[in-house]
Amino acid sequence: MEPRGPIFAKEFWIWQYGEWVDVVVDDRLPTKDGKLLFVHSAEGSEFWSALLEKAYAKLYGSYEALAGGSTTEGFEDFTGGIAETYSLSQAPPNLFQLMQRALKLGSLMGCSIDDTSTYDMETLRAVKLVKAHGYSVTGAEEVHCQGKGVQLVRIRNPWGEVEWTGPWSDGSIEWNNISKDEKERLNNVSEDGEFWMSYSDFIKNFSRVEICNLTPDTLTSEDVHRWNYYQFEGMWRTGSTAGGCRNHAATFPFNPQFVLRLEDLDDHPLDGKPGCTFLVGLMQKSRQQRRLNREFEPIGYAIYQVPDGYKGSSSVRLGPDVLLGQDPVAMSSFMKEREVCERFKLPPGEYVIIPSTFLPHKNGSFTLRMFSEKHAPASPLEAEIGAKMVVEETFEKNVDPYFKQLFKQIAGSDNEVSAHQLLEILNKVVSKWTDVKTHGFGLETCRLIVSLLDRDDNNTLGPLEVQVLWTKLQKYLEIFKNRDTDHSGTMSSHEMRDAVTEAGFQINSAVVEAIVSRYADAQYAIDFDSFVGCLIKLEMLFKMFKSLDKNNSGKIELDLQQWLCLAIY
Repeated sequence: MEPRGPIFAKEFWIWQYGEWVDVVVDDRLPTKDGKLLFVHSAEGSEFWSALLEKAYAKLYGSYEALAGGSTTEGFEDFTGGIAETYSLSQAPPNLFQLMQRALKLGSLMGCSIDDTSTYDMETLRAVKLVKAHGYSVTGAEEVHCQGKGVQLVRIRNPWGEVEWTGPWSDGSIEWNNISKDEKERLNNVSEDGEFWMSYSDFIKNFSRVEICNLTPDTLTSEDVHRWNYYQFEGMWRTGSTAGGCRNHAATFPFNPQFVLRLEDLDDHPLDGKPGCTFLVGLMQKSRQQRRLNREFEPIGYAIYQVPDGYKGSSSVRLGPDVLLGQDPVAMSSFMKEREVCERFKLPPGEYVIIPSTFLPHKNGSFTLRMFSEKHAPASPLEAEIGAKMVVEETFEKNVDPYFKQLFKQIAGSDNEVSAHQLLEILNKVVSKWTDVKTHGFGLETCRLIVSLLDRDDNNTLGPLEVQVLWTKLQKYLEIFKNRDTDHSGTMSSHEMRDAVTEAGFQINSAVVEAIVSRYADAQYAIDFDSFVGCLIKLEMLFKMFKSLDKNNSGKIELDLQQWLCLAIY
């Protein structure tokens, strides 16, 4: 502690939503009648636990926000690990072996008895177990007793007292039926709240077990095997990447996508079957949920096998034709929890993980974590930004007669049109179109068109340049109509990525989100003039970047004057 006058400050690091947060508290602790109100130690001079609790309460806004917390959240917040939960009423057949493997990996384990457990209070009191109370699991061993193997679980009550009094408890007769060596190895006699019980009694009495698998950076012992670990941050944004679950076919494919490559089989599979074991945890970021006592959004994820034609790429997303044409090979449950974590075992291969909220159009941020027993590379599946700059071939005979007539009327003797004159021409032309919805072109879009197509640097367009514009408009109109599947005259913002791709531009989710924010209306629909304005702007930006990127490095450096001129332009 660092003294600051008469008050001491203590610094704690608490893991939250994918990062370690530095929390500093003073040593003023809430008391009543001279005693600590909340967490306290039996040792009167030991205060670290109360100070840690204060830091935790500060992070969440109040002591009240800590009431009714879960063991898994505590595990993760204090270790940065990923926690999985197993209901013991539906325990997998290899759970005991899984617990042994977890302990060898340095994992932390807890268990508890639900308040709603069918065991009555009197039965639990008789064997000294406590409902709605967190226990630690510290060991899982098998011993030989009277010629049979018996699976034992070691449990610790953090109170330091009140121990199980049933079979295999401290001093019970069962210990007389095993060898002296095994008895010494398990060291069953202690008075610190730690006790053994058979795995069968463990399943019968406890409701759930929670396993927190630690990240490699938090393990200090060289004796434990380490998980391979990947972590990614992402967002769901209404109108672009908030597609909802597979039930919503029109929007589901536009959720964020992550590729996982399983390459090596497990060394010693718990079920004896070959495969690749991995964990996937999806955590929604919302510090306000607990503070405001709000429910979390239901979240989950689907896992798809990558078709042969898409393997080996980290820049080609799976589209509706792939995702809606096959079933996922695995799925998580969708739950209103801070994190949804499940364990999977799949054959070697490439897989795409698609995290989502249950319903579409729900904004949020998330952390996606993947733990694998063997090396399994993972990465976001995103398009590489780029553009195919095509020089359109133009033929005067293909230009609409009404368009040519308007041009001649408005251009005047110099046969050139300014941005203001172009605005008049375009809006008169599109007002005749009945199959697309438009509010008319804006002056800013017309200025961009002139800047993009003006080959003479005179801030006007001549007949040849206007013919190029007409060719572009016809191309964009065809794309727009193809995407307007409901014939509403508008295009859904979720279709924007594919429409932009068809127009010759490769963009990623961040650019899609910016486009939707700029060009979509309140219902996340895009009309034709907004669509054209977006494509003209994109082409202009790509050309400007290319002219500044002299070395074709994909990066440019601007001074303040250059930045201001470009931004204003």
